[in-house]
Amino acid sequence: MVAPDVKAETMKLMDQRGALEAEMDAIIARLTAAGGPGITGGLVDAEGFPRSDIDIPNVLAQRRRLAELRNDHKDVTNKIGKNLEVLHSAKLSRNEQSTSRRSDTTDPSHFGSSQSEPMEEDHVTGLPFAMIDEIADGSPASVDGLQLGDEIVKFGNVEAGDQLQERLMSEALSNEDSQVSLVIIRQGSVVNLTITPRKWHGRGLLGCHFRML
Repeated sequence: MVAPDVKAETMKLMDQRGALEAEMDAIIARLTAAGGPGITGGLVDAEGFPRSDIDIPNVLAQRRRLAELRNDHKDVTNKIGKNLEVLHSAKLSRNEQSTSRRSDTTDPSHFGSSQSEPMEEDHVTGLPFAMIDEIADGSPASVDGLQLGDEIVKFGNVEAGDQLQERLMSEALSNEDSQVSLVIIRQGSVVNLTITPRKWHGRGLLGCHFRML
């Protein structure tokens, strides 16, 4: 079976991405410390001379390293996304096979008797715009019920469109310690959840990573 190998590889990639993010955070903290040059700030003084209060070669080296880490982070995130798509497709395939087997053994006289069953898909007005490709243990996202591979259709007032990362961040920040409604697609079915963005022992208010679709 391919799925176990893909899952193991995905977990390794997530660990790798976490290490990249930790190193990036450390570099950013050094560059943006009090009196520091910042990530893109100038390295010359008002008279056009090299600043004497900073180690310019070291700053340049850290900025180069940060650019390399960002490129590596993008590559790793893309690989994680592709692996999650493979795992998600495998789950859907198994579900379809199971449904097909159940249908083959159903009494034809019972066809059409399921009108009272909820058709949650009818309530979806948009397409998923992001997928959860990482969730930290003990995070608000994990505790409140989000799972790897969940596809986000709506997060509070955010639906598909432009500047999604910024809008998602703003929505979480503006609703800190308040419930936010979510509409997700999980293994082909629509699920409604609520999540409460809040501070915890890890990074961010949610503790999960969105990959834009």
